[in-house]
Amino acid sequence: MTEKLITKARLEATCFNPGQLIPQDNNIPEIAIAGRSNVGKSSLINALLGTRLAKTGQTPGKTRSINFYRAETPAGTVRFVDLPGYGYAKRSKDERNEWQRLISAYMNGRESLRLVCHLVDFRHGLLKNDRELQEWIRACGKNILVVFTKGDKISRGKWRSTRDSYIRDGMFSYDVPVITSAEKREGIDALAESLVKFIKNYDTISENS
Repeated sequence: MTEKLITKARLEATCFNPGQLIPQDNNIPEIAIAGRSNVGKSSLINALLGTRLAKTGQTPGKTRSINFYRAETPAGTVRFVDLPGYGYAKRSKDERNEWQRLISAYMNGRESLRLVCHLVDFRHGLLKNDRELQEWIRACGKNILVVFTKGDKISRGKWRSTRDSYIRDGMFSYDVPVITSAEKREGIDALAESLVKFIKNYDTISENS
């Protein structure tokens, strides 16, 4: 078992409207976690942080807040920012618009936001609203790392060919997408290593992106 890279994680704030967003601190880089409802976002956050801070097992699309988690890493203090899931059709148009306004208020002009981990169900690849999200994140000038979830639902022997087929179909990811399974804890250490490396080399990566 490798040494744990992300430690001392705690919930720092829960924000339901733009006025509740905590002030940014350019000395504390932020990594946002975004993805469709039911993609396994909360499970991955808990596996990554090594503690059950994010609530799981809720009705898809129920979470309407932005949650800030503060943790220590070899790259220093980092905030992991859990964004509300999108794409859940049973929510009203007004609710979906409210979520969009909240996420837009956070994303736009947030200089401390270094990276958006875009969680994608490995069984399906990028759907239409996933691609729309990627276009919007890029328009905001933010880096993207695709993180495939639910890798245990596909045979390990097919991981590479499946991943490569999705890459050929087109996606934005600053590095090779990471395949994970929160349930089996596969790919979690590799993801943590990738995120710490990104923060350490942020200036160089941004110059080349």
